[in-house]
Amino acid sequence: MKLLLIIAWLFCLPLNGHAQNIKSMKTNQTPEAEIRNITENYYFKGIYEGNTELLTKAFYKGALLFGDVDGVPYFKTAEQYIEGVGNRVSPEKSGKRFKAEIISIDVINSIAVAKLNVRMYDFNYYNFITFNHIDGKWLIVNKTLINVHP
Repeated sequence: MKLLLIIAWLFCLPLNGHAQNIKSMKTNQTPEAEIRNITENYYFKGIYEGNTELLTKAFYKGALLFGDVDGVPYFKTAEQYIEGVGNRVSPEKSGKRFKAEIISIDVINSIAVAKLNVRMYDFNYYNFITFNHIDGKWLIVNKTLINVHP
């Protein structure tokens, strides 16, 4: 009988603390969701459309890009990269294939790394994008890339 009373008493305890946390998590966007939004709606869309305004909003002004494209070292500033995207025929206008996906996002405090796969033209890029939370916004501060042949 005592056991039944204890169990009944436990069921009557308020669960507000746990429910409150769940509710606030749903109303506030998580860092992962913010990074996913920037990646999909600014970075991927900017690359696909050749939209330099979107890319400028995604990158920190002093960001650097490094990589290896078919064995050739690659280095650009964000400004050089964005200018290059604006001067090429975009995948959208070329009618060429474009498929971009987020493989993973890891966040630790104000730093995050996203692993991406971007297939466009005849390239199969893997990007490692580093984000930093600066002045209330997640911005790309570094990009490394490599073209991988199947």
